[in-house]
Amino acid sequence: MKSETKYGMIFNIQKFSINDGPVIRTVVFFKGCPLKCTWCANPESQEPRLQIMWDEKKCLYCNTCVMSCPTLAVKNVDGKIKVDHKRCSGAGVCSERGICIEKCPAHALKAEGERKTVDEIMQVVMQDLPFYEESGGGVTLSGGEATMQPEFAIELLKALKAKNIHTAIETTGFASPAIFQRVIEYLDLLLFDIKHWNEAKHKEKTDVSNVPILKNMKYAIEAGKEVLPRLPVIPDYNNSLDDARGFVQRLKEVGAKRVQLLPFHQFGENKYHMLGRDYAFTDVKALHPEDLRDFQQIFIDNGIEAFF
Repeated sequence: MKSETKYGMIFNIQKFSINDGPVIRTVVFFKGCPLKCTWCANPESQEPRLQIMWDEKKCLYCNTCVMSCPTLAVKNVDGKIKVDHKRCSGAGVCSERGICIEKCPAHALKAEGERKTVDEIMQVVMQDLPFYEESGGGVTLSGGEATMQPEFAIELLKALKAKNIHTAIETTGFASPAIFQRVIEYLDLLLFDIKHWNEAKHKEKTDVSNVPILKNMKYAIEAGKEVLPRLPVIPDYNNSLDDARGFVQRLKEVGAKRVQLLPFHQFGENKYHMLGRDYAFTDVKALHPEDLRDFQQIFIDNGIEAFF
């Protein structure tokens, strides 16, 4: 039976990735995420709708975009182009790409988010089938959070499994048990983020509880799925040695035997500026593996493999 969900909201398809699952992958980035992590490297992934991004370095300040916007969502405020994303109707009303984008002579505006069918995604994915077959790679669903578009994600995963392509997901794990359990049925690997061991601290920086996340992680492990917990280590949030002990406790509770540590970086900072958003970690120094040896050792001393 064909899914009623014809389109998914996708903001990128990245080929030849080696950091999003085993060996060579194609990564499909879903738009929309229930978490609002303040350090997110892909802030354009958080909102489920199309968004317009402005590149200040390219802008000619000609105000063509301001004059062309039919919903008055694009404005020049104190010499900077601002897009009211709540007012913006997106490309669905304007045109396929958006009138402001089409009219911009300097290409300083771009749309993040595009409706795609499973067939359109599969056409891209299948271009690299020989690489998957030779290397043991495959396709990873990322985002954002693919479980926010569960019917489309399942339809895509079924198409991938029909071609014997290895499937993985980079997930926050924040989904209803019913949806989560349906989606993981078609997954070979879950790259499963764990942001904080303490529920109150988790809510503080992500806007959601970690309780359903930990329950879903436990379910996936007990169901026999390959699960790799991944811990973004964020300065002054979850990087203390007491935090490491707290994470050890949670990982043991869900039955995890290993964890990947992801030191904080600022690779996504410019995207916040392009979205007209403040970046909470300006001037915060990046972390490196050598900064986290004592943190890492606590996991190892407690029988949990921890690596970078």
